[in-house]
Amino acid sequence: MVDFEIEIKRCADVLNKGDSILYPTDTVWGIGCDATNEAAVEKVFALKQRPQNKSMIILLAEAKDILQYIAAPPPDIIDIVENFETPTTIIFDGALELAENVLHEDGSVAIRVVNEPFCKALIKRFQKPIVSTSANISGEPTPSFFKQISPDIVAGVDYAVNFRRNDEEAKKPSRIIKINDEGEITVIRP
Repeated sequence: MVDFEIEIKRCADVLNKGDSILYPTDTVWGIGCDATNEAAVEKVFALKQRPQNKSMIILLAEAKDILQYIAAPPPDIIDIVENFETPTTIIFDGALELAENVLHEDGSVAIRVVNEPFCKALIKRFQKPIVSTSANISGEPTPSFFKQISPDIVAGVDYAVNFRRNDEEAKKPSRIIKINDEGEITVIRP
């Protein structure tokens, strides 16, 4: 049996070194790193063979954490996020304290607050946002389960989490929305 706490500690140690992890999220398996470390983000781009102009999602543990990483979030953002019924990524303008290469070229950032216990515990232990990008080479299909992840991806990360590897519950990528300054929501991906 996999020890949840040992896995959290190992991941946090890897992330603190500026290295990458392969881990289960509240949606699909992700490749992750410290979202405040530009060199770590660069390694993830290289592993995925992803164009630099395509930004990545970052994960936070709590809705209140958005206030630390966004310059002017809508005043009711915590209530909005806490009432989502499905995993939802929000595109915000005015990112703060994040690696430049994790942002879109217009300075916006895609943030998702997680509910999955492993992810939430990891982010809380690490005490910084974590990059989350699907565990595939850019342009290839997103794997639904650990066993569908390419051996090149598994070998290319610095640590692959042992937790939930046998989980075959179908999950899909999060919906993506943008909230403007007036609080109006535009759905980018349902």
